Amino acid sequence: MGEFLVYQGTGVADRDDDRILRRAEPPPWRVFDGEPLTPLDRDAPVGRRLPYRRRAVPYQADENTVRLVNVALHLRRPLLVTGHPGTGKSTLAYAVAHELRLGPVLRWSITSRSTLTSGLYHYDAVGRIEEANARAAGQPALGAAAGAAEPDAVPRGDGSSRWGPVDIGSFIRLGPLGTAFAPYALPRVLLIDEIDKSDIDLPNELLDVFEEGEYAIPELQRIADLVPLVRVRPADNGEPVTVNDGRIRCREFPFIVLTSNGEREFPPAFLRRCVQLDLAQPDERRIEAIVRAHLGDEAVAEAADLIDDFLARREQGQLATDQLLNAVYLLHRASGDARPDRDELVNVVLRELSGSG
Repeated sequence: MGEFLVYQGTGVADRDDDRILRRAEPPPWRVFDGEPLTPLDRDAPVGRRLPYRRRAVPYQADENTVRLVNVALHLRRPLLVTGHPGTGKSTLAYAVAHELRLGPVLRWSITSRSTLTSGLYHYDAVGRIEEANARAAGQPALGAAAGAAEPDAVPRGDGSSRWGPVDIGSFIRLGPLGTAFAPYALPRVLLIDEIDKSDIDLPNELLDVFEEGEYAIPELQRIADLVPLVRVRPADNGEPVTVNDGRIRCREFPFIVLTSNGEREFPPAFLRRCVQLDLAQPDERRIEAIVRAHLGDEAVAEAADLIDDFLARREQGQLATDQLLNAVYLLHRASGDARPDRDELVNVVLRELSGSG
């Protein structure tokens, strides 16, 4: 019997209980057996940029958010988070990674040009050709790892010989999606940001990876008989991932957060395989808690009328919580004769996201 409340939304890193290890066993249809395991530095910063690391700690998760995050963790299913800009959709991924000590968040920002392959891996074919040309000219391999020896000739079936592959893993880099599905002992956190901006086919293309927990790298499958094990670089520059026979399969299904601004509908098959979370706009109590977490009690007291102004304006148009934080910060921390007066500052910072404010 597992412990349901693995993620508690406290913002405190779980260094004592290690609740992630006390999840319920996965459903029989969500068991994966990828190997060999890839080491993970659980205490590495959750984000490469400092702002992402700082947002994770004061994140204010409500009861419904905590409940659905845990549902996704136990069922080994993606979490589709829908809400207005500024409601904390993306930050949720960093908050979960921070609290459960799941290492760096793997972030895949979606555009209309994003493809499944671009999320899985990138093969540097040009670099590979340059390396082959350099070898043919008797020069050191351009892409070979430092200190790697030149390969021996590999016999062909027809009695001739050719050079075998030289550290082909040097020319392959896993994408965020591909890294998340590498075999780790704990789930990696994957943020697929703004999935509603994708090409219409991408959600359905993701389903195969989500269901099977694995994917193929054709460039490595073609040489699997000669080189069954290849080490490739992950998206976060962590420990290399070992590819077995040209395929990567997860051991633990990643914790996947897909964010959407609600700008499009998704296929029923895609929605059926996701845990769906609609993030509502924070009410006055949560707004005060957010300001307090980021800027302190004094800022909340000084910004009481500004919070009221923000809530009134939000009723008339689309505003994001980080706009309020910017306004409170300026009023609380910036001073001097050149500072704009309060009303001018509010009009500049609290402009509606539609552009009409």
